[in-house]
Amino acid sequence: MAPRPPKGTSAGPKLYEERRLELGRSFQDGGEHYDRVRPGYPADSADWLLPEGTRDAADIGAGTGKFTSLLVERGLTVSAVDPSTDMLTQLRKTYPQVIALEGTAEATGLADSAFDVVSVAQAWHWCDPLAASTEIARILRPHGVIGLIWNQLDTSVPWVHRLSRIMHAGDVHKPDFRPVVGPEFAGLESHLTRWEDPVTPADILELVKSRSYYLRANDATRAKVMGNLQWYLFEHLGHAQGEVIPLPYLTQSWRARKV
Repeated sequence: MAPRPPKGTSAGPKLYEERRLELGRSFQDGGEHYDRVRPGYPADSADWLLPEGTRDAADIGAGTGKFTSLLVERGLTVSAVDPSTDMLTQLRKTYPQVIALEGTAEATGLADSAFDVVSVAQAWHWCDPLAASTEIARILRPHGVIGLIWNQLDTSVPWVHRLSRIMHAGDVHKPDFRPVVGPEFAGLESHLTRWEDPVTPADILELVKSRSYYLRANDATRAKVMGNLQWYLFEHLGHAQGEVIPLPYLTQSWRARKV
């Protein structure tokens, strides 16, 4: 079992180790769907994270390359690591210049002291934070930066708060959240970006299908979630098919330097 976080902190969803691994495995397949329906990240999150002079970056838990794209756009040499073959297949199609390897945050398979920055976007809560910190410190150069990034529904907006409850979304903003990192890192600081993702009701319905709660649910639970969501979007909120809805997000970015 992963070490428990210190009191008053959180490493993401409060799951027992077996449940955490079970949910994490739900992303092993469906890379094309995930890539199509999940939002990207605001450019501001990468600009804030990257130290001046960054040349080499590793994106861990890269999935289909949602955050990887920001690193590539900034002209960096990028290595991407993910445990899912299906996810990496999508990443390789879109970013053939990226070195893509199967691995985990706890065992990346990357070389010692090879990177200026290591990012983990939307994935740290699936990791053992202390073991992953040790591994990431190994592949970082002296004074390199670890970056932890989360897209989160902005539940300070009342309609989004109810939406998140219907979706059983775990990625909601919690003002007191602070990720656990190992003693290899110091100076943990955060940055918040507010933005909106233009989506249609159909996009929101598909987004739900990419989430761990839905992926691991039985058919009856899935039908109930979709029925409640259709009622909320079309009857309660009165949206029309094809209507563009600005969905409010917060992207919370954290960074710390290798000691």
